[in-house]
Amino acid sequence: MSWGRVLRAEHRVAKPDFTDELGALVTQLSPEDPGLAVGLGRSYGDSNLNPGGRILDMTGLDRLISFDPISGVVRGEAGISLSQVLRALVPAGWFLPTTPGSRFVTLGGAVANDVHGKNHHSAGSFGNSVRRLKLRRTDGSTHEIGPNDPLFAATIGGLGLTGVIEWVEFQAVRIRSAFLDAEDVTFDNVDAYFELAAERKDAAEHAMAWVDCLAGGAHLGRGVFSFANWSRTGWREPHREHPSKEMPFDAPGFALNPLSVGAFNTLYNGLKSMRAGKSHVHYEPFLYPLDAIAKWNRLYGSKGFYQYQSVVPPGTAREAVREQLKLIAKSGQGSFLAVLKDMGPIPSLGMLSFPTAGTTLALDFPNKGARTLKLMGDLDRIVLEAGGRLYPAKDGRIPAEMFRAGFPQWQGFRDHVDPGLSSGFWKRVST
Repeated sequence: MSWGRVLRAEHRVAKPDFTDELGALVTQLSPEDPGLAVGLGRSYGDSNLNPGGRILDMTGLDRLISFDPISGVVRGEAGISLSQVLRALVPAGWFLPTTPGSRFVTLGGAVANDVHGKNHHSAGSFGNSVRRLKLRRTDGSTHEIGPNDPLFAATIGGLGLTGVIEWVEFQAVRIRSAFLDAEDVTFDNVDAYFELAAERKDAAEHAMAWVDCLAGGAHLGRGVFSFANWSRTGWREPHREHPSKEMPFDAPGFALNPLSVGAFNTLYNGLKSMRAGKSHVHYEPFLYPLDAIAKWNRLYGSKGFYQYQSVVPPGTAREAVREQLKLIAKSGQGSFLAVLKDMGPIPSLGMLSFPTAGTTLALDFPNKGARTLKLMGDLDRIVLEAGGRLYPAKDGRIPAEMFRAGFPQWQGFRDHVDPGLSSGFWKRVST
């Protein structure tokens, strides 16, 4: 089952506990009976599903192979989580070069999806920090590859389709403490967001905005911008490994309606506005707010939800974001979690990497069936016309034409796909 819980499928699962088990499992896969390596299942759509086929659950391969506290070079097995890696790095004064909004992502998954974070404008995506990795292909071959290898470019952001990643080596970054000097700044509308982003883009290492996607008129796109830099003061204590709360059941469907979402957005905007200003905050609540609640995806009820994340180039971003927000507000299918941020000019190394210069908007839509699919189809047209693309790790329904337009290197990528590997996503967009 995907993290969005809309897409579900049966699989035959193997879970290796040691790397010496991996070779035999990988070579069992074939074009007639393909498989897919998966991690902690935080992809929202079907890029981590192989319906009716084989799955290699890599979470048993969760060891930190080596960490040099002088140079910050880290090597870990593909199934180790970013959360586990951080608990080793932070006390020694190091941190991940970039991180997605959840620390419950495996190292292999971070590479396969070329994840990005609130610091993309200053650090690029995760693949930019990868020095080497080991890949096993279903023909029995193994490859230790680095940035100058064409197979490396296909593997970064390659959705696990070029081979099974055994280990990853990357360069961590120095930190003085586990705390950030942060600041929240409110803005009234879309235009104010873009003005603030341009004004502050070089002053903050981390930057993102929460947006009220149901506000309209003069307040279309109002929200709160959060900026942060690593602090020079504070201790280097890592986060607690396990979430302090858990969503114990699926929220009832009637709880998710335009009135409740609108009330939440209004209240949240008011609270954030009252608390706007500077703060000294541990990295955990700033970088990983949703990780405080285990199984938070159950908040969207038993029917699940779709996440829709687009990025559009700088020249068309303002108008495209405005049109997307107008459409969402008009539809009444607003999102609790709407995130807006600018991505920087550092080019991604992967052929299918999502991050690129421009503005990205990420939204969660409760699954209302045909109504939700129509809304996302209408959003597709805005993104496509603006020259943008959608994020495969978040997707569960992108049409093949939309994918191909957004990722013009997809045909060259096909030459590097391991014929014994496949996924629901890849079958949908490549055939």
